[in-house]
Amino acid sequence: MTMPCTEFPRTSAPPARPHCGHRTTAEEPVGCTGIPVAGHTECLAHLADAGRDAYLAGLTPGSDIDHRGTTFTEPLLTALLDALRDPSTNISRLGTAEFGSAVFEGDADFDRVDFEGDAGFDRALFEGDARFREAIFHRDVRFASAEFQDTARFAMAVFEDDADFTSAIFRSGTVFDHADFQDMAVFEAVAFDGDAQFAWASFRGITTFESAAFKAGAGFSRATFGDFAQFDSAIFEGGAGFEAATFKDLARFMATAFHGDAEFGSALFKGIAAFLSVTFQAGARFAAATFEDLALFGGTAFNGDTGFGSVTFERDVGFDGARFDQLTVLGPFVCAGRVRLSGARFGGPVTMSFAARQVECRDTRWSSTAAMRLRYATVDLSHAVFEHSLTVAAEAGPFVLPGGRALDERALAGAPGADRPDAGVLVASMHGVDAAQLILAGVDLSRCLFTGAVGLDRIRLEGACAFASTPNRSGGPRAGARFTPRRTLAEEHHWRATRPGAARGWNRAVLGAGHAGPAQLAPVYRALRTACENGRIASGAADFSYGEMEMRRHDRTGTARAERGLLHGYWLLSGYGLRASRALGWLAATVLTTVVLLMWVGIPQDAPRQDATGARFTGERFEESLGIALDSLVFRSSGQELTTAGVCVETVSRVSAPLLLGLAALAVRNRVKR
Repeated sequence: MTMPCTEFPRTSAPPARPHCGHRTTAEEPVGCTGIPVAGHTECLAHLADAGRDAYLAGLTPGSDIDHRGTTFTEPLLTALLDALRDPSTNISRLGTAEFGSAVFEGDADFDRVDFEGDAGFDRALFEGDARFREAIFHRDVRFASAEFQDTARFAMAVFEDDADFTSAIFRSGTVFDHADFQDMAVFEAVAFDGDAQFAWASFRGITTFESAAFKAGAGFSRATFGDFAQFDSAIFEGGAGFEAATFKDLARFMATAFHGDAEFGSALFKGIAAFLSVTFQAGARFAAATFEDLALFGGTAFNGDTGFGSVTFERDVGFDGARFDQLTVLGPFVCAGRVRLSGARFGGPVTMSFAARQVECRDTRWSSTAAMRLRYATVDLSHAVFEHSLTVAAEAGPFVLPGGRALDERALAGAPGADRPDAGVLVASMHGVDAAQLILAGVDLSRCLFTGAVGLDRIRLEGACAFASTPNRSGGPRAGARFTPRRTLAEEHHWRATRPGAARGWNRAVLGAGHAGPAQLAPVYRALRTACENGRIASGAADFSYGEMEMRRHDRTGTARAERGLLHGYWLLSGYGLRASRALGWLAATVLTTVVLLMWVGIPQDAPRQDATGARFTGERFEESLGIALDSLVFRSSGQELTTAGVCVETVSRVSAPLLLGLAALAVRNRVKR
């Protein structure tokens, strides 16, 4: 039987091994590069019929074969595989099979072939369909630099040992659906010119697609990656589908470029997921994905629509240095660790909805409007930049997903604040922030560090924003004394807690909080007072005014001694015109003192005598003295004949009593005005 053969020159240099050399010419000095069949000088393609038949007849299932550089037509390949077919199973079984640099002119049908030894297809050329469906490779298999000019079909193939496709070229479609890679799978620098399908494929060992180029669609839906999965520097020019894929160990996409939509919906990342310096030119969608370990998106550029709705991060997720250029929706999602946005850049409007332990936004920049709707989170805004309004709001109830289902927050079980019914949001720091564009709605500011921030007079406080309060009772030298409740800054707590004889209840600074004294806190209180006045929050304005006065009274560097004395008196008499009870107390004491002094030395025994003699403390004298004291409240003269001492007492009362009454009225107004 004569096998037709079309010559395909593979190289102009002779191979180092023996080769057939058939049809050597001046133009083709090497000729055929096929390795000679044992005992002959020709390769299998150019061996005479009798020699070929004898060779094939001598093969048995499981025989080792070496046909490197040989050109196979479809009939020749069929004859070879038929010679190796096991009659009991009707499956061709090959031992060590070497097809390096071989040329397969028509379809190469290796369906269900059993490769029992190493299989080498390095630099092989498949001109027609390459079919390896349900083939089993028991040992190493190599397709390095192989070229597939038509469809390559490896569906349900089994690779029990290493599979090496380094620098292979797939000119048309590639199908690895349901393929099983039980050890290392190497697809480094592979070129997929057509669709590459790996749906339901199982990669149990280390898998690398480093520098691979997917020029059309790439489908890894429901694929499973057991060990390290690497896609460093890979390029996906079409869509990349990883829907419901499972990554059991480290998944690394470093410097990967997605030019089409990247779909990771419902994917499961059990190990670290590292999307570092990745570029998403189109959509990046991770809806309902689960990250059980760290998720890192540092330095990544999101140039299209971005979706992380319904994602669950069981540890930290890092967007440090990431860039979002378009309209972005991050969330709603759950993060049991930290959401790291430090250094991120948002070029378009963004809405972020997180239920997380911590949200770090240090040095984050928003170039458009942004809203952060949070639950349970502690937020750090240090050195963040808002070119337009940024709203940080506490969400009262669980986030509602499309369809009406509530976001599952079970991953946050045991998180700080997760057991609170209000799921409050705490802002930890605004150091270095220009807060003129910042809106805080219903957040906890009791531990927030404000020093170093600017534009606080234009910050907007909406809803019930909570601040730290004074201790209920003091300790130390004034044990048992009470502090009037008021809104205070965390830094005032820190400063007072370090003073000698400090009362119990003032909170000490945590490590890294820095130190701020009265000189730094007075302008902060003043700015917040202005913000509350602009927002018509009278009670807040009064508390921050009190705090400003307190800091000025204690500031020994920026406040003159005389001014501190005046402030001390103002504080003592009426709590800076903000403590009505204190002014009324002094007023009552003044009236009582006036009454007692008038009864004692102020009212003469018998008018017009100008001295007081006889019984002084009688009911009649009390009534007269009380009337004089009450008249003093409104600058009225009683017309009562008084002793010289009584005139002095009345004069002092007519000055001090109305003043104290006015301070009390001022304090009441400052607390209740709108």
